[in-house]
Amino acid sequence: MKLTTKYFMLLLAGIIFTTAGNVNAQSTKTNTFTTTARILGTSTLHDWESKTDQITGEFAMSKTSEIQSLSVKIPVLSIKSGEKLMDKKTYEAFNSDKYPSIVFQMTEPATPVVSGSDVQVTLTGNLIIAGVTKKITFKSTGKKTATGGYQLSVSVPLKMTDFKMKPPTALLGTIRSGDAVTIKLDVNVPAQNLAATN
Repeated sequence: MKLTTKYFMLLLAGIIFTTAGNVNAQSTKTNTFTTTARILGTSTLHDWESKTDQITGEFAMSKTSEIQSLSVKIPVLSIKSGEKLMDKKTYEAFNSDKYPSIVFQMTEPATPVVSGSDVQVTLTGNLIIAGVTKKITFKSTGKKTATGGYQLSVSVPLKMTDFKMKPPTALLGTIRSGDAVTIKLDVNVPAQNLAATN
């Protein structure tokens, strides 16, 4: 469950970076914008939700607004559900002692498509979770705000087993998390942060 939340945070960071369509070639850290991520899943007991907001990364864009590089890192221990047992099981599934971070590295240049106030970009790269690397492609969409910033969102369905992770269980296996999860990200990029990168 928490596994997926992290990949999506990565994706979320990617979305944010890509929205800065008028940024000149340079690197900027992801902490210049705010993001929230929710991971939604099911279990044999009830549906569940985890959150994380700790993302670090950097990206570079050309003068033609092409995103040339993007890397994002999320600490596994930043994923929280509000239930200590669930968090513990999540960290065990991630093998957080050996693999403390979830990493996304873009592998193909991407150019945001801007139409009026609408922004859309498709990113492709390697998502590394618990030591397993998987190539993924996801789309982010959003709008330019009245103040010149951006509000972006992404919803990505994933499976824990795609990363060779076993869905967490509890009470001797009587409670099991479903394999499929959905990551929903909401990103806010203030206008002043975009201006700072010009």
